[in-house]
Parts: sequence; structure tokens; C-alpha cells
Amino acid sequence: MKPPSTSDRRVLSLFPFLLAYLLFIGTARLVKENFRLIKDQGGNAKPLSNLTNGGSLIDGCDLFDGKWVLDGGTRPLYEEESCPYLTQQVTCGTNGRPDSLYQNWRWEPHACKLPRFDAVKLLEILRGKRLMFIGDSIQRTQWQSMVCLIQSVIPPGKKSMHRNPPMKIFRAESSRCDKLRSISFTLRFGFQEFNASIEFYWAPFIVESNSDHFKKHSVLKRLVKLDSISKHSRRWEGVDIMVFESYVWWMYKPIINATIGSLDNVKEYDVTNAYELALKTWANWIESNINPHTQKIFFMSLSPTHLWSWEWKAGSNENCFNESYPIQDPSYWGTGSSRDMMGIVRDTLQDLAINVTLLNITQLSEFRKDGHTSVYTERRGKLLTSEQRSDPNSYADCIHWCLPGVPDTWNEILYAYLLHDFPLH
Repeated sequence: MKPPSTSDRRVLSLFPFLLAYLLFIGTARLVKENFRLIKDQGGNAKPLSNLTNGGSLIDGCDLFDGKWVLDGGTRPLYEEESCPYLTQQVTCGTNGRPDSLYQNWRWEPHACKLPRFDAVKLLEILRGKRLMFIGDSIQRTQWQSMVCLIQSVIPPGKKSMHRNPPMKIFRAESSRCDKLRSISFTLRFGFQEFNASIEFYWAPFIVESNSDHFKKHSVLKRLVKLDSISKHSRRWEGVDIMVFESYVWWMYKPIINATIGSLDNVKEYDVTNAYELALKTWANWIESNINPHTQKIFFMSLSPTHLWSWEWKAGSNENCFNESYPIQDPSYWGTGSSRDMMGIVRDTLQDLAINVTLLNITQLSEFRKDGHTSVYTERRGKLLTSEQRSDPNSYADCIHWCLPGVPDTWNEILYAYLLHDFPLH
């Protein structure tokens, strides 16, 4: 194991003030690489053509290599007001954001097309299955996105939301779609019960920590149990499809308090070393408990931040506030994204005996400086005041994402993989 590189120490040193505030939002609700390249410390390109044991391509196409295209005809995929499951933290339009262009960008791979998202087909794939998103508030946003993408085709009385901390569970109980839905689906699949669930599990470090309470958690006093995962993993047993994510909570400082074994043996670890040990614990659980014939595992790469506008606009001292267009530089890579942490994920997945698919959304999300909640969000469960909004340098949240928005694209890509792995006949 190696200590953080000079560049990563710079990344870590920049996080404390802004991240401490942003991670406290909503009762402490958390707050360049394309899929083929990550640069090592010497600046040489390190090929990453196969970040997962089973390969990264779908029928020869890299879904993560592409561009953002303005498409007001098919975007957004749902309306903010049409999804009752969105939280105030992510509803930027309702919260007063004056522009809506951030909802109208479509990701277009260079070599192929993403399949059009079809909620009915996805429900058929998920029939009798559990899909679980595991991680922090970034992952919770992706879960909310998926619920919104799918809920509109389920009639009232056949969908429900349950809270079982640290879990949230959305259930689709029946395939009796309303009469406006496709008759071909009715003829093809009949009126069988779906009994599908889309779940979120709060585990900001994946392994156990003192931040595992769904409300009473803080990044300021992090303590991570690097070799302990059983408290969480017992809730993951038997889940058919799992999507893991963990990054931003690790990045508060270059060091982190952690234990191996006894709680009496707390030490300071370099964050990169601690992250590697935590992922090894997770990997051991995966290899010991996952049946690759009946279960499918995904790992989301890091979600980038846009805290410093000088990175894309020379001489600026602002952040993501008031941005309406994606970054156009195809090689853009922000200071808030750690190549070393990406490399640890890569190495962990490559060493696994069981296939885990990496969803490398980092580069495509790096371009989207316009997609964050900025000042159109909440703090401690309350919307920012007019006075706070007038001070975006202090209050803009450039870590979380608006919905509809960028996380919908993450789920479109996840849908493409599920459609490929569970073909409908």
C-alpha cells in the first residue's frame, strides 16, 4: 500500500471546509478520465480497457465514451412534479432554479446508441427481484432517479414506499399498467405480479463506521471499521442486483481514524490506504457470498465535484453556481476526482474471482458543471434563505445533483447493462 500521491494530497486538502458544510446539509445528508485511461503519478497513460473481469463493453461498444447533446425533445425523462418520491434536496426547479436547460442534455456514446429507457421492460427484468443501491447520498440520488424513471407506469395502489432505516424500499406490486401503456406489453407478458423492489441502503463507507445511522451521522468525526461489514451485509444477503458506491465521505481529510479488530485500537490511516483495506473487506464478502449465476453486482465510479470554477474558466474564483452548459473540453478532469482512488477500485475489481461490473460514470459526469443543486437546495431540512442564496461562494452545493438530471443518465447506462444481461424474449 502506498501513501497518497502529491496530487491526491492536494485534492484532499481542498475538501475540508466546503465538504464539511455540504455533508451537513439536510441533517448531515451527504453530500479525466474516460473509461479507458487513468494517468499514474508520472503522467503516463495507464490502459484501463478492462476494468471489470467480464469486460466493459456491451456488444463492442463503450457506453462511457461520448458527448452531451442538447435534446429538448426527449429530455427530461420525467417531470419533477410528476414524481412524488423526490426529496426537497434535489428538486432544483421547485426550489427556485430559474433555468431548466440542465434537464435537457442527453448522453450520446460515440460508437453506438444507448437503448431508450423503457420502464415497462425494466419492470419485467426486475420481476420477482430486488434491486438495491448501496452507498451515501449520491447513491440515494441515483435511487430516487430510478424510482422516478419507473414509477409512472405503475398504477395507483400498486406501488408503495417503505422506510426501514437505514433502508428505503420502493415496491412495484403489479404489472397492470394503465390503459395508455403499450398493449403489446399486455399481450406479451400478461397481468402477472411484478413483486419487484428498488431499494436504498445507507452505508457511506460500505464497511461499518460511526456514520451508519441514517440521520445521526457526521463527516467531522469519522471512524471507520476497515475489517467489519457484517452489520451491513446481512441486509444484502439474497439481493438479486446490487449497485455499490463510496467516495466523497472518504475525502474530508488526507487521513482518517480507523480500526482493524478492536475498537480500542484506533489509528490514523492515509485515506487511500484505508479505502483499499475497506474494499478488500467488501471484496472478500462478495467472493464468499455472491452467486454469480443468480446475482449481479455493479460498482459506481466516483461522482465528481465542481467546487472551483478556475478549473474550467481561467481566472474565476467561483464554483458551479449559475452554470448552464456542460464543459466542452473532452479531456477535462477536475481536482475533486482522485485518480488513486479510481485505481484502487480498478485493482480491487480486477482481482475478484467474481465478475463485478464497473459503471464508470466519472468522465461523463465531469463535464456536467451545470447539473449540481447549487443554491437551490436545503440545509438542515430547510431551503436556503434568500440571504444564503445571494452568497453562492459559501452556500452552493457543487457535490449533489439536481433531478431530473445527470443521475438519470447513470440509470440509463445501468438499464443498458441490465437489458443486455437479462434479455427479454
